[in-house]
Amino acid sequence: MSKKKYYAHETAVIDDNCIIGRDTKIWHFSHIMSNCDIGEACNIGQNVVVSPEVKLGSNVKVQNNVSIYTGVVCEDDVFLGPSMVFTNVINPRSAVNRRGKYAITNVKKGASIGANATIICGNDIGEYALIGAGAVVTKSIKPYALIVGNPARQIGWVSEYGHRLIFDDNNEAVCPESNQEYKLNPKGDIVERIR
Repeated sequence: MSKKKYYAHETAVIDDNCIIGRDTKIWHFSHIMSNCDIGEACNIGQNVVVSPEVKLGSNVKVQNNVSIYTGVVCEDDVFLGPSMVFTNVINPRSAVNRRGKYAITNVKKGASIGANATIICGNDIGEYALIGAGAVVTKSIKPYALIVGNPARQIGWVSEYGHRLIFDDNNEAVCPESNQEYKLNPKGDIVERIR
């Protein structure tokens, strides 16, 4: 009888010294490399590579064909869309070994990264930020920011449920799905949830 509290498809490869949380699912042809720490109730799609020492929080959803390289840390409730990619070296060269010099990229709680987006290493993604499909992120992203394009630029703000926020004259907005309330600071550069 198996003592595993997670599911891994028979074609998945899980290297030594990994921690994998209860109710996590790892699907076809995915490779979890050594010393990874994956939280509870995660879903690792088909053909995913999780490089050594990557940390994923609980309830992280990784869609098909994603590569999560060493230096990436994803907090709880992060969504990584199909075929999106992280980098971990700013100036890669085949003939120059930069192992151990990987830049750290933090993806904060509740953030979503769309299909085919690219996240250049060393840039943090703020809580509940929403990165559009195909965006190329070259700088750190604020919490609740709505980001699109190449290079990526901010075009607005989103709620924790992923709806675009429309602010009134008092710089307040309400999520149409959750009724959560948000406030934009007077400079217009920081959003916080107030209720």
